[in-house]
Amino acid sequence: ALGALASAARAEEAPPSPFKPERWEGAMAAFDAAAQEKTPPADATLFVGSSSIRLWDLEKWFPERPVINRGFGGSEICDSVHYFDQLVARYRPQAVVFYAGDNDIAGGKTAAQVHRDFLEFAAKLEESLPGTRLLYIAIKPSLARWNLAEEMEEANHRIAQTCEETEQTQSGDVWHPMLGDAGTPRPELFVDDGLHLNDQGYKLWTRLVKEALARDNN
Repeated sequence: ALGALASAARAEEAPPSPFKPERWEGAMAAFDAAAQEKTPPADATLFVGSSSIRLWDLEKWFPERPVINRGFGGSEICDSVHYFDQLVARYRPQAVVFYAGDNDIAGGKTAAQVHRDFLEFAAKLEESLPGTRLLYIAIKPSLARWNLAEEMEEANHRIAQTCEETEQTQSGDVWHPMLGDAGTPRPELFVDDGLHLNDQGYKLWTRLVKEALARDNN
């Protein structure tokens, strides 16, 4: 089902913007080396995506479950699609928590393009690991990229709609919990750059992810 949706989205949209997957070869080599040095746990929850994943101290925040971190800072959804076999399929995870899309829109992609790339990722997961659940963390609102809020919200809306319609995927809303009473991002959740999360931000994300994964198990 997701494969057909991805094909339809590809047909409707302009060609994807050029990307250079070779720039991540060093990161992939580092992941390979880490996996050889210490065997990743079986039936783990795999976290994959951009720097918000990379900087997440998963052992600290998820002590109760086996976890694997495959975040690589600056990446877009298409990068995780390109390296899907290395990043995801090889570990045969029990669940995948995916955060990307933030850099995509900051780099000029439209909400429709982000949605299409998400469909590609979800279709690959459905095809290669049909029993593995996917939790997509919605693009976060941030102080640094608040000027892009409209396009980000539209991407979140499109992806959430797809997740509602497909059994294997689930969307985790961090957008609304990260906004304050004024409807703007809560400064206390970010480090000084206004983009990346501090401990308070990760505490919020951890709670939301745990709630979503618990719902998934019921």
